[in-house]
Amino acid sequence: MIIGWDIGGAHVKAAWVDAGRVRDVALWACPLWQGIAQLDRALEAAQARWPEATYASHAVTMTGEMVDLFEHREEGVASLVARLANAFGDRTHFFGGDGWLDANLAARHWRRVASANWAASAALIAARLDAALLVDIGSTTTDIIAVAGGRAHARTSDDPARLASGELVYQGVVRTPLCALASRIVFGDREFNVMNEFFATTADVYRLTGELDPAFDLHPPADGGSKDVAASCRRIARMIGFDARDANDRQWIGFAARWRAAQLAQIRGNVARVLAASGLPAQAPLVAAGCGDFLVRALAESIGRRSVDFDQLAGIDRQYATWARACAPSVAVALLFDKETR
Repeated sequence: MIIGWDIGGAHVKAAWVDAGRVRDVALWACPLWQGIAQLDRALEAAQARWPEATYASHAVTMTGEMVDLFEHREEGVASLVARLANAFGDRTHFFGGDGWLDANLAARHWRRVASANWAASAALIAARLDAALLVDIGSTTTDIIAVAGGRAHARTSDDPARLASGELVYQGVVRTPLCALASRIVFGDREFNVMNEFFATTADVYRLTGELDPAFDLHPPADGGSKDVAASCRRIARMIGFDARDANDRQWIGFAARWRAAQLAQIRGNVARVLAASGLPAQAPLVAAGCGDFLVRALAESIGRRSVDFDQLAGIDRQYATWARACAPSVAVALLFDKETR
């Protein structure tokens, strides 16, 4: 039995693999910036769900070292490595991009461990497709990684350089403030400056379009209020100085579609940048992953490429398919470690 972990700054994602098959996938909210105890609570919830985890091997990747709880990423990796090793002992193995490290080596070679979850997903895809573009749109970030010839063709591995190349886009479908998507936006027959305030997030948009699965909508809205249609309308109205009562729900849902288009355009621009640098053939599909997988399918259609769901490549049973896409790196590290140890 292997548990694959993706320790993020906002969520902990985990996949249970037994005899080479995914048996369960889950995620828990983990606002790590609020303290390391948030991780402890998520691990306790996972152990309650899977009592067998005590006897499992554990394959770990992470992005949580980036949160401002830690002075720098080296401290973040060391803290998370220590927490996981303390919880699961010497059966804990850390993904280093091109191999596995024990706790001591992971802390020492922290740059290999830091934010390497995209590399795990890409490695799994590379073993199954000759050429593809991984597009993993999560709650907070988007990874865009070219895969060809049995390996990932990322131009770099660290976050600053990935932000420069377009392979990392700090946008997702839950936690991104709407003011990050556009400086001006159309409502009705007029264009407005956008208020640069934390009034609404992308979760409000995708609640209104009906595309965000409530299972992945785990964080409080910007105002700490309700997640219903009325409250989401109220929050997006404020982005351009209106109250929700100044228009009807249908009009605010149409406004949400404008924000969706703005986000899709930004991600499409970065996809074009990565494709141009990669030289992937026209027939190479987009691999849809993340809780924003619905945007990947829309993106593929808009640029004339087909899309393939991550779970289909990983051979996931239908009952776990949605969760496997949303938690792709945790599934990937579990399956990669299973292959490594067979």
